[in-house]
Amino acid sequence: MSTIAANLSEIRERINRAALHAGRNPDEITLIGVSKNQPAESIREAWSAGLSHFGENRVQEWEAKRSQLAGVAGRFTIHLIGHLQSNKAARASRAFDSIDSLDDFSLAQKLNRVVADDPTASKLPVLVEVHIGGEESKTGVALEALPQLAERILEFPFLRLQGLMCIPPFAENPEDARSHFAQLRELKEKLEAHLGIPLPRLSMGMSHDFEIAISEGATEIRVGTALFGSRVIP
Repeated sequence: MSTIAANLSEIRERINRAALHAGRNPDEITLIGVSKNQPAESIREAWSAGLSHFGENRVQEWEAKRSQLAGVAGRFTIHLIGHLQSNKAARASRAFDSIDSLDDFSLAQKLNRVVADDPTASKLPVLVEVHIGGEESKTGVALEALPQLAERILEFPFLRLQGLMCIPPFAENPEDARSHFAQLRELKEKLEAHLGIPLPRLSMGMSHDFEIAISEGATEIRVGTALFGSRVIP
């Protein structure tokens, strides 16, 4: 068994334990392999081991890898989890199956327009990234602006709002992230009541704290280092 396959098996066991401990069904939780700064061959290896969701931070990096994954790309779901600049919206809409880091009305407007202009495209799934920890270095919509942004996204016929995402401040003790995860879950529940629609996706938790995120309701976790090891592409 390869290192990536062994890591994937261990992560799945951790997911199962965390879900069962929280009284949840492990099948409710999607594992996204964060493949940013990893070579295309690592994606191929993880896919061969059974992983079907991957996350990338940059449009151009994924475009380069996709060209190296003939016969594989298109057979898994690829998420954009990094900040998206509006001038790359058209490329992102073509390259990714889901934009998980939408945080601005003008970007939503641009994405809707470029999808509308593509006669072969269907509705683009999106998550709103919430600026949950107050760090200046992190992106995301402010808590007080979330309801209005979500309302306006629903007005766009070519976007499908599916939930929320966050990246809380890093802490050595995973328990320190619990309050942020609980806050995002509560925001999702309030937003569902406000909008009158279900938001089935809650993306939170990474390699060092995903068990805590699962206990607080995560439906998607984003795992990079624990799966692939250290990043190798500069």
